[in-house]
Amino acid sequence: MTYQPPPDQNQPEGGPPSYGPPSGPPPYGAQPGQPSGPPPYGAQPGQPSGPPPGQPSGPPPYGPPPHAQQHSYPPPIQQPQKKRKKWPFIVGGIVLAMILGCVGIFVLFVGGASKVDDNQSGKNAVAGEMNKPATDGKFQFTVTGMKCGVAQVGGQYANEKAQGEFCLIDVTIKNVGTSAETFYDGSQKAYDGANTEYSVDSGAAIYANEDSSTFLEQINPGNSVEGKLVFDVPKGTKLASVVLHESAFTAGVKVPLK
Repeated sequence: MTYQPPPDQNQPEGGPPSYGPPSGPPPYGAQPGQPSGPPPYGAQPGQPSGPPPGQPSGPPPYGPPPHAQQHSYPPPIQQPQKKRKKWPFIVGGIVLAMILGCVGIFVLFVGGASKVDDNQSGKNAVAGEMNKPATDGKFQFTVTGMKCGVAQVGGQYANEKAQGEFCLIDVTIKNVGTSAETFYDGSQKAYDGANTEYSVDSGAAIYANEDSSTFLEQINPGNSVEGKLVFDVPKGTKLASVVLHESAFTAGVKVPLK
């Protein structure tokens, strides 16, 4: 049988219940001054609820606990910047200079080769005349005559026969420079009326100039030699001009053969 407390004498009958601690006597068996009701969850009977004496009630404040030890860390060590290596730029510059140098040499070579071709073809040659001296470089040339229709040059035992016929052009060469120079017959060209180019037959020239051994030797300044330029041409060919050069790198002198 459960004990029911007597109704509150101060509460009007039939009214709503009043809130707060009961104003009547404590429940049966309770000691005066002892809180009524069951103890909080986990508390032992007779043990006061709430935080121990001397400690604040309520949840702890946010942030680090008071008097917590602050840890200081050293600043991060900055790695020294790596120096860029200069040798790749140096090597690249050398390679670029070599490429540009090769290009320049190639251009000079092509331009020089083109100029040599123009010299050899007589495009750059100055005009000359038969039996009148004309100068190219260190040499002064004088064409004195021409003979065509020759079948063989040389002696009875040492000679050379023409494939077609030989045309022999008589020329005098004088060194008007200040140093010795060798005359090379391979630099000389002849042309017919159709501007067909013919080269000197140097092998046949040896037999044709057997009495003029100085013709293919060095010519000292002020000296002159006489000789024959030998051209092996088809039978019936009429040479119209000869272009004489000190070397393949000079413009030459173009002399009509009339």
